[in-house]
Amino acid sequence: MATCSDCVVEGNNVNEVKEGDEAFDPGAAPFGNFINYYTFNPPENRLSLIPASLLQDLGFSRDQQSTLILDVGCNSGDLSVAFYKHVVHEEERTGNKVHLLGFDLDEALIQRALQTNPLPSRISFIPLDITADSEPLQSYLHQHGCSNFHLTLCLAVTMWVHLNHGDSGLLELLSCLASISSHLLLEAQPWKCYRSAARRLRKIGRSDFDIFKTLKIRGDVAAHAKEHLEKQCGMELIQSYGSTVWDRKLLLFKKRPGSESVTQ
Repeated sequence: MATCSDCVVEGNNVNEVKEGDEAFDPGAAPFGNFINYYTFNPPENRLSLIPASLLQDLGFSRDQQSTLILDVGCNSGDLSVAFYKHVVHEEERTGNKVHLLGFDLDEALIQRALQTNPLPSRISFIPLDITADSEPLQSYLHQHGCSNFHLTLCLAVTMWVHLNHGDSGLLELLSCLASISSHLLLEAQPWKCYRSAARRLRKIGRSDFDIFKTLKIRGDVAAHAKEHLEKQCGMELIQSYGSTVWDRKLLLFKKRPGSESVTQ
């Protein structure tokens, strides 16, 4: 469960993919597990919007026992590593207690992440399909003596869960992440991306997602996600970092004190 491209990059310009575009087309990946994802959506596209002081802004201190970050659908780990370096500055890395766990359902991508990981004592990667099993995440929290991840990144993942597991699968993912996260940084793909993903499957001779036409959550998916997180999961939107070059909003949610999320 990784991320997707809905754009092609030509020089420094990012344009919406249109029918017949070939250059830089990432191809079809039913679960979003593109093998070359970060060549057409480098980490900087998101990091340029996120303040380097994010952890301090959220009140995390070097004096606390541990600060845990979760990266959902981490692909080959490029963004996981870049994000860690972005918010944990070089002079702070020795002796710091910030740990990041990235996971993806594609074991080959996780193997690449493990092989290229420059900070194995601080950054970990595991193969995991969160729609089938979230127990490894609970085990990781227990290992570090924490009840929640302090910050969870869910960037361009929601569409793939939605297309493969339907409306209920999308809501269950959001509820699950809210239940184990103090803060959630969410980037939900807009509806035009769904159409692009289905079209790519048809281009290689496969039928598009069986569930696509049955989805009732449509249109502004980010707004639907926000409504569910706030009304059903005890979270509140505290910051919008604007939109990426692909016109996707980066929304930061915080768990309200004393709230409990509702599992769908």
